[in-house]
Amino acid sequence: MNKAKVEPTSIVDENAIIGDGTRVWNFVHVRENAKIGEKCVLGDYVYVGRGVTIGNGVKLENRATVYEGVTIEDKVFVGPHVTFTNDLIPRSFSTGWKILQTLVKEGSSIGAGTVIVCGVTIGEYALIGAGSVVTANMPPHALAYGNPARVREFVCKCGRTLKTEEKKKNYVLMKCPFCEEKHKIPMEDYARMKK
Repeated sequence: MNKAKVEPTSIVDENAIIGDGTRVWNFVHVRENAKIGEKCVLGDYVYVGRGVTIGNGVKLENRATVYEGVTIEDKVFVGPHVTFTNDLIPRSFSTGWKILQTLVKEGSSIGAGTVIVCGVTIGEYALIGAGSVVTANMPPHALAYGNPARVREFVCKCGRTLKTEEKKKNYVLMKCPFCEEKHKIPMEDYARMKK
């Protein structure tokens, strides 16, 4: 027996899958063939489109809109009013539009009011600042913000800014001053930093 808790004001299509321990709050709409993992939270007025896949332990805050073509892996935080798009040439009269796939990888966080333009990948444990517009792939552990969002720093799994310890030919060794975890950031990702 599924132990998900769905508020009666929400609409969940009969072909959607909601994992055990997931909480679906008021006025949420989950479309057909969407798959939502275990122990997730979908805040008020969240929209989950057709065929969207959401992993375990994901939090979608109030009024987040996740349209068809999006995959969100485990332990991702999506802030309030975040919008995922799925069409680069939107026309109300288009008959041949193509959905572009978007991937949000494990442990990443997306700040409130951010727009994710379709066709990008947000790397593991990346942190996207509030109000950003993401138009390009973001590497793992990137702290990115702005319009368009640009890599500004790198962050640990715990969310704190990493400090540079040593630069090698192919990577930069960085360390978290809070939890002391070390990370190897590929030089090509490190070189994308804009202050």
